[in-house]
Amino acid sequence: MAFEEFPPLIADQLHYLLNHSPDSIKIANVWSGNKINPKILDRFTLVIPYCLETIKWDVIYNSEYAMDPPDFVFGPDDEDFVPCKCSAIAPDDDQISSLEKALSEWDHEDSTRLLVIIQGLRDQYVAYQRRRVGQVDDDRVKFEISTVLTRKGIEMQMASGVDKPEEVKFAVPLVMDMNINKMVVGCPWKHQQKIYLQVVYPILRKYEAAPCLAEYLPHLEETLERQIHEAVAAIDLRRSFIEALSLNLGRPLEADPTFCRKATFLNASGQFTFMVHFFFSTQFPKQQPTLMLQSCQHLNQSSVPVKSNLLTEYPWSPRWEVGRMAERLCDFLTDEAVNFKKYCNEALLQH
Repeated sequence: MAFEEFPPLIADQLHYLLNHSPDSIKIANVWSGNKINPKILDRFTLVIPYCLETIKWDVIYNSEYAMDPPDFVFGPDDEDFVPCKCSAIAPDDDQISSLEKALSEWDHEDSTRLLVIIQGLRDQYVAYQRRRVGQVDDDRVKFEISTVLTRKGIEMQMASGVDKPEEVKFAVPLVMDMNINKMVVGCPWKHQQKIYLQVVYPILRKYEAAPCLAEYLPHLEETLERQIHEAVAAIDLRRSFIEALSLNLGRPLEADPTFCRKATFLNASGQFTFMVHFFFSTQFPKQQPTLMLQSCQHLNQSSVPVKSNLLTEYPWSPRWEVGRMAERLCDFLTDEAVNFKKYCNEALLQH
């Protein structure tokens, strides 16, 4: 996002917030409150992840007094959310005092201050929603709350709409001991990858006898941990296969560096030059890669390089070591290059 139309003091605050927040905060819209020069932007809506959904808060600066802290306007469903006014909605007194301190001792030259305030407000919002959910007169909801409250990072929310009854939503963090970012080599993610389970309880609904959430979560986390380890191992295996191909085809022109789901190599058969595109499914090596050949010397009538059909029929066994997989596949390409060159020449004759 471009920040040129914001006053520098506001732009610095906003830039730091978007680039250093632990949550993936986005901006929905921006506008100006400056009646003299409406081209100067000083107001924006933040879209903040919460409970696997989002909440929207308006941040209101005054460009004529850019050294002052901003005001905040919360959502229409949160009229009772009054930060710093009621200790009952905050987890502890230190949280309120730190937020009030950030506001009362506002330093416009400290680009971190807006982030500090947003994080403080979000923490209070978590406590506010917990208080609301705790007041719900529903035995099942109260029981579920009592069984999961000790879990770190759990979020709750009261939700209602015109066409649906009130309901309570839980967002329960899972496998928190696993650092997925570190497990995936070369991951591009700026934010820590997290997995949540969302549970929705309509208020005053009768439930059949069933295990409570606290009994279900350990089994779910065990399954997730196994699936994550299998997925990471599959990524490593695809990477090893691409590296094995490089021994025969040379360095790839392009390759997916994170998930290793595709790669492109330059190949030649005599004077005929072509590219080989590899597409990997998540079931590799049980499912072999799909190949597509693309000529570097032949164009069709639309001036698009001639390509082969998708190729999946060639010698393959998931029980082979990756070196043998790559060797057998390259042997297939040696023979297929002759057929593909003939196909390209025939395509030209047809035009």
